[in-house]
Amino acid sequence: MNPVANSPVTNAPSAQGSWLKQLSPPERATLFATFGGWALDGMDVMVYSFVIPSLIAAWHISKGQAGLLGTAALLISAVGGWLAGTLADRFGRARILQITIIWFAFFTFLSGFTHSFTELLITRGLQGLGFGGEWAVGSVLMGETIRARHRGKAVGTVQGGWAIGWGMAAICYTVLFRALPEATAWRAMFWIGILPALLVFYIRRNVPEPQVFAETRKKVQAVHAGSSFLHIFAPDVLKITVLTSIMAVGVQGGYYAITTWLPTFLKTQRKLSVMNTGVYLFVVIVGSFIGYIVSAYLADHLGRKKTLILYAVGSFVTVVAYTYLPISNSVMRILGFPLGFFASGAFSPIGAFFTELFPSRLRGSGQGFSYNFGRGIGAMFPTLVGFLSASVSLGKAIAIFAAGAYVIMIIGTLLLPETRGKELHAYE
Repeated sequence: MNPVANSPVTNAPSAQGSWLKQLSPPERATLFATFGGWALDGMDVMVYSFVIPSLIAAWHISKGQAGLLGTAALLISAVGGWLAGTLADRFGRARILQITIIWFAFFTFLSGFTHSFTELLITRGLQGLGFGGEWAVGSVLMGETIRARHRGKAVGTVQGGWAIGWGMAAICYTVLFRALPEATAWRAMFWIGILPALLVFYIRRNVPEPQVFAETRKKVQAVHAGSSFLHIFAPDVLKITVLTSIMAVGVQGGYYAITTWLPTFLKTQRKLSVMNTGVYLFVVIVGSFIGYIVSAYLADHLGRKKTLILYAVGSFVTVVAYTYLPISNSVMRILGFPLGFFASGAFSPIGAFFTELFPSRLRGSGQGFSYNFGRGIGAMFPTLVGFLSASVSLGKAIAIFAAGAYVIMIIGTLLLPETRGKELHAYE
């Protein structure tokens, strides 16, 4: 139980960095657990982007098929997120979080034993169920546990864990592909995906259910009220469901169009070696981590909407410059920092924003559906990029779909209300 999760907002600004010390033990434990979960989740998911060239060479598949393998996990993760969010509204955030982590870790590990396109398509799809559920449940858990004045910073900081996981995947790629034969190295990249399962032991011991969830369940049981996942389409919630879904399509479509194909773009179109590819990606990843953290602070300082629009515009400009304009490799290496900064940082305000937009009784279902609907549609972008690259350059294909996605993100964000500083109440 967290007695301060929804304490009144004060106007006195906290000192820079001191907000972490102000968190209660349950808040800190939840922050640590969800940060670690998202970092390891990011590692498991981004592993695939590094092994695409090896799979194309080993199995003689097309870029379109390679894009489909990336899309499969993302598309099915939309179902996983909605399902996990609905179950979290019924059985608890922390409990369902543990199940999702074990699920995606197991199927990532299993992917390393596949021997064909079809087998990997199946294991990647099953991994997606847990991947989608982990974010949906973890972000709700964080949003309900952390007090209002720190919610944006805390949830955004957790998003920064993705960059750490991406960096871990990049390091493993550089080490494993230099130390092992390529045919073994790509399998080992998947095998390390079992590591997130260890985090479950920490969650079981240290992470409680949020107070607002416990109070909501009591009120639901007291009035014998049901909470169907279809209630997110009721007239009083439908507008929020639709607009958050549109915004989620934009931010995720742009991100996956870029990151799924970035290692392949660097290795094939820019002709970089394994080592140089790792260096260029490292610049993007450092930019990503800093972008997550800066955006997390801006979400509480400027507001959710202004921060999201700022990052969408920055993403639009940098992705076009990085992938489409005729720039040298040296300039491209420098541009990698703002590319990662904006494309990744755009995610930081979303968890807190969605938590504040949906009512408590439907928060898991609503947030799980909207974010993962966006992921499901956005999941089509890597496949579309792959097929379009058969007729235009890969860089141009990435630029077309990513830029279009960020325009969609801006439109959805403009039509939503600002929620900075909103208090959460049981059964609202």
